[in-house]
Amino acid sequence: MKNEATTDLWVFELLKEVNLDKIFDAQGSKNIEIDNALKTASKKGTGRVGRPEYVGVVKDFVIIIEDKANLDKHIKRDKDNLIALDTKSITDFAVNGALHYGLHIAKNTNYKKIISIGISGNEKNHKISPIFINERGDYEELSDLDTFISFSLDNIDEYYTREILKEKTNSEKTTVEILRDAEKLHNDLRNYGNIEDKNKPLIVSGILLALREIEHGFSLENLTGDDIVTDGQKIFNQIENNLRRANVAPEIKKDKLLSQFSIIKDSTKINTLNSELGKTPVKYFAEFLYQNIFQSIRYNNSAEDYLGRFYGEFMSYSGGDGQNLGIVLTPKHITELFCDLLELQPTDKVLDPCTGTAGFLIAAMHNMVKKAKTETEVTNIKKHQLFGIEEQPYMFTIATTNMILRGDGKSNLENKDFLKENPSKLQLKGCNVGMMNPPYSMGSKSNIHLYEINFIKHLLESITVDGKVAVIVPQSTFTGKTKDEQHLKEAILNKHTLEGVITLNKNTFYGVGVNPCIAIFTAGVKHPKDKLCKFINFEEDGYTVAKHIGLIETVFAKDKKQHLLDVWLREAESTTKFCVKTTVEASDEWLHSFYYFNDEIPTDDDFRNTIADYLTFEVNMITHGKGYLFEENLEVESND
Repeated sequence: MKNEATTDLWVFELLKEVNLDKIFDAQGSKNIEIDNALKTASKKGTGRVGRPEYVGVVKDFVIIIEDKANLDKHIKRDKDNLIALDTKSITDFAVNGALHYGLHIAKNTNYKKIISIGISGNEKNHKISPIFINERGDYEELSDLDTFISFSLDNIDEYYTREILKEKTNSEKTTVEILRDAEKLHNDLRNYGNIEDKNKPLIVSGILLALREIEHGFSLENLTGDDIVTDGQKIFNQIENNLRRANVAPEIKKDKLLSQFSIIKDSTKINTLNSELGKTPVKYFAEFLYQNIFQSIRYNNSAEDYLGRFYGEFMSYSGGDGQNLGIVLTPKHITELFCDLLELQPTDKVLDPCTGTAGFLIAAMHNMVKKAKTETEVTNIKKHQLFGIEEQPYMFTIATTNMILRGDGKSNLENKDFLKENPSKLQLKGCNVGMMNPPYSMGSKSNIHLYEINFIKHLLESITVDGKVAVIVPQSTFTGKTKDEQHLKEAILNKHTLEGVITLNKNTFYGVGVNPCIAIFTAGVKHPKDKLCKFINFEEDGYTVAKHIGLIETVFAKDKKQHLLDVWLREAESTTKFCVKTTVEASDEWLHSFYYFNDEIPTDDDFRNTIADYLTFEVNMITHGKGYLFEENLEVESND
């Protein structure tokens, strides 16, 4: 009974974690209709009262929970592999009991959407198996989960749409539309402008800045194909106006941006009337961006890095110029995960020294603004708490433009080489949070300073003491194959603390061929010898590759992420298959696979299956004339 009570309490904590604890009732229901149904829901079929562990109504869904302490009591199936509904199975097994109550409520209430959940085990080792039941009593077994995040008020409708109805959500449709528009614009820039790949995102971002001037009197009708003042010159003038309106400073920064955007006025082909289009290509591009992209970027408050998505698509079509430069753009779900892992606060100052298209800074800005309580705090976050460094001039331009489009016109972005900056001077900016996706695979024995691990060291030295740093790098960064990399790892531990490393989905950077991981450090505090670091295997993150789209979020992504945050931030128990806590040495490979050991206790079914497999193997060997493999060797070798 003690184990049962422990499981009940753990389940209640799962409900509390997603703010459902006040919605659910234990051992009955305050809902009159459900309570009346339970009065005849006895598991033994006596027609007397039945009391599931927890019952709640979330929107128009009834959710029933039955739990058992022992994993062996999770589910019982009949000879047809269906969930057994005999009295003993219903009484003894979690899933069977949950299904029983769900079917009874479907039959005896007017509710049409019922989710029965069978749970067994404890915080460390458990199974959570949901079943959907409709008003006719038809049921469907759904995939196992790790948390209750899918059933929260914010997520249950999406869970129903994707997992039960098997339909696409609006966000998935938007992704498809973004990719479709990106491909079309890429092809149009090539066909109508002969634009180099790296200049394509510059044209896109420059026109988007110009379109912001529409609310100040600029009109696309002004683009008339004039030979004297070309359409490109008119767009360029509006870009200059918008940079001035956004108060981009210092002047040298504005001049750098305008220098990059000059391609829009200097390219003859896109400023010449095209007979097929009936207008100049630059006007066609502006109209396309206004209709398909501008409205989304201008008024969408999500952390989705639209320009980054476009840039990534352009590079994938062109053969990967960005990859040759070591540039691997960070997906939105990773930039947002960084904010959650670091528990970003509205008072933090964030530095990204390899800014790219500013995906991390945009995610950080949205996260911090959402937590801010006053307009003054919001203004301060945008003006004084986001810092970025980007070496590539065109990427710097895209990043700055992206930040301006998100409402941060005076973002502290600099077009510099991070590794040439004095970290002590950078530290004076007062940034207590670092986020970074450095260039990949650029280091070598002749270019030691370009190893990813050296970028990490440099960032740690640029952050204030006791600040937090998160980086996403290839797993090879922490294997320390060369002596130089080993020495850099030692140098890091001598001055900074490794909190842990999270191994990611191999398809996180789909199409690039990188096996990434996230490492988190505390800056300026020497790594204690007895420090227990967390090494997590998060390869199953709920994201999968969809044909013609790339990496997409499945219905399980929120559940997987919640479990990760529970283990990382709240010290939730887990198996070593997911998380290993251990001390480290510089010579170790700082990866889950290096420290992993299997601590899972096999169930009775596991034992029976293993014995059956062995007996099958033995019979097979004997029938093939290899019975001698199983004969006991009675000879004892003499030691005399």
